Amino acid sequence: MTNLDYLAIAWFALSWTLFSLASNNHLPIKRVSLTTAMNEHRKRWMLVAARRDLRMIDTAIMAGLQNGTAFFASTTIFAIGGCFALLGATERVLAVAGDLPIPLVADRTGFELKVFGLIAIFAYAFFKFGWSYRLFNYSSILFGAIPMKGDLPDDRIELDAAANRAASLNVLAGRHFNAGLRAIFLSIGYLGWFAGPIVLMASTTLVILVLLRRQFFSNARAAILKDTPIL
Repeated sequence: MTNLDYLAIAWFALSWTLFSLASNNHLPIKRVSLTTAMNEHRKRWMLVAARRDLRMIDTAIMAGLQNGTAFFASTTIFAIGGCFALLGATERVLAVAGDLPIPLVADRTGFELKVFGLIAIFAYAFFKFGWSYRLFNYSSILFGAIPMKGDLPDDRIELDAAANRAASLNVLAGRHFNAGLRAIFLSIGYLGWFAGPIVLMASTTLVILVLLRRQFFSNARAAILKDTPIL
């Protein structure tokens, strides 16, 4: 580990932290992010569903959210297993790296340290996806506890309160799901460290720029915000 390596890791961690804050609009940025816009639609969905007579479509959406989260949680487990398999083949990897024209890391200790860092990223993502799955489960229970519209003909406050409880937990579950996805995306940038600290900073910057574009300047954001006032 050289001073440049420490600088590259600091840049990686700082970029990750700032992007997480920006995507959740926790920084003084006037432009609304895609994540924040979707959170408003999550709340609107629950309020609309609370006034629906039949809610089968809503339960199907809930199941889809849970299944997607479970898929990514399983994927991170496989990725962690692949990293441990990579540790068992260190000598072979270093031999292949030595024959490549690209200046990949050729030190056993350095290589294993970087693989353990990759394992830590995937482990973080797994815990985020696992907690998100559980929160989506809790959200579905709270959604099932929303009274039917005909049961409270004169009490809209209680109906809205029940819908808001389910929406708040759904938004929280989505926040943890997005955190897990960010970890997976940034693990691609982290791979640049195997080619050196300069490549790590460059690959991290590239991934962050791609994610920033998707959050603040993408066609998906424009479609979601069209005719949708966000406070």
